Amino acid sequence: MLTLYHAPMSRSTTVAQLIEEMGIGDKVEIVEVQIPRQDGSGGRDPRNPHPEGKVPYLVDGDDLVRERGAIILYLTDRFPESGLGRPVGDPQRGRYLSWLSWYQGVFEPVAILGWAQVDHPAIQASLRDYDTAIQRLDEVLRRQPYLLGDTFSAADLLCSSPFAWFGDQLPATEAIKAWVARCQDREAVRKLHAAEQRQLSSAADA
Repeated sequence: MLTLYHAPMSRSTTVAQLIEEMGIGDKVEIVEVQIPRQDGSGGRDPRNPHPEGKVPYLVDGDDLVRERGAIILYLTDRFPESGLGRPVGDPQRGRYLSWLSWYQGVFEPVAILGWAQVDHPAIQASLRDYDTAIQRLDEVLRRQPYLLGDTFSAADLLCSSPFAWFGDQLPATEAIKAWVARCQDREAVRKLHAAEQRQLSSAADA
């Protein structure tokens, strides 16, 4: 069995949602761990084997996977019957890989750098900027409901996650806001959100 190290209400929530969406909860053990939080709470959990104490972290026997894009690709390749990925040979495989890599390598970095008000010619030359990233999303989502067309995929789950998390703090176009709403209007999202809220409430009462 695979093992996912997960902290509620963190980046690993995306992967926990994917597991729920894929219906593979019986194939992936989810171990909840503590992580340091920006408000000063939490801390590194000795049960978490991630070398930096981060989440998500996926262990599969002697193998391991870190970084959300890599974990999402690993799981959707491992369980292609879910339909949320695009297997080797699929005509949308390249676009699927591109969106996962774009999120990790471009969008999340420029979103963080923009929020921190960090700018430099080297950033513009290599990553461009937040507004350019938003244009890339908007030009696709004005034509179709999801990144790969008419159906929701794991690429939508990953790329929409920061908008769902930060809400209006991340500027977005109307097409992007509508897409995020569609991605959030899913039973897996509601189920996981309710479970995490219960867990946080229990922890606060303890």
